[in-house]
Amino acid sequence: MNRPHARNSLGKVFVDELFSALEQLRFDEKVRVVVFKSKVKGVFCAGADLKEREKMDDAEVGHFVKRLRNLMDEIAALPVPTIAAIDGYALGGGLELALACDLRVAASSAKMGLIETTRGLLPGAGGTQRLPRCVGVGLAKELIFTGRQIDGQEAFSMGLVNHTVPQNEEGDAAYQRALTLAKEILPRAPIAVKMGKLAINRGIEVDIASGMAIEGMCYAQNIPTRDRQEGMAAFREKRPPQFIGK
Repeated sequence: MNRPHARNSLGKVFVDELFSALEQLRFDEKVRVVVFKSKVKGVFCAGADLKEREKMDDAEVGHFVKRLRNLMDEIAALPVPTIAAIDGYALGGGLELALACDLRVAASSAKMGLIETTRGLLPGAGGTQRLPRCVGVGLAKELIFTGRQIDGQEAFSMGLVNHTVPQNEEGDAAYQRALTLAKEILPRAPIAVKMGKLAINRGIEVDIASGMAIEGMCYAQNIPTRDRQEGMAAFREKRPPQFIGK
């Protein structure tokens, strides 16, 4: 993300650009992991573009917030693993974007929060649904009701991020840690990883019996793959597997 004059705030044009990027990523079979990062030092995403929002009437606000919600859903629905590298401020819609990712890495100095109640708003791009799944209902309510900002270390302690790292001089410590995490995922069987993501995302929405059925369907899709056969052969031959995503 690179909208420096507006601290990567989510304006109409920027949101359109993100939709376009997601469309390309969704159908690119070479993509194994997606890392969301900022090229603007000290900020991940400052949230909604309130200067632009201020000029909208009520109907326009409702339409645009729905579009933001759809954007976060599109990020969550990417078939490959996604990682948010939070090296600076992730506020409001910026944190909701990070919450739409599968994994989150934050610099210990990063600041994040669903601050909408401090502006007379409430989270409208999935934050009220995704935050409780990360930190639990009680903590989610506290953070949303107060609009409190927390740092990367606090976020890690409550389970909001997977990893926290000290910031470096370049200001990209979270991105570097996210790359390391992505490189751990890259050698794994792509279809198995995708099916694992799908099973978790769909299974968490239903009761455990239905979730087990979803897992079974995902597993069944993986059985006939060449990668599964390669994994078994590599195990038998005591060598690293070479997965091709088929």
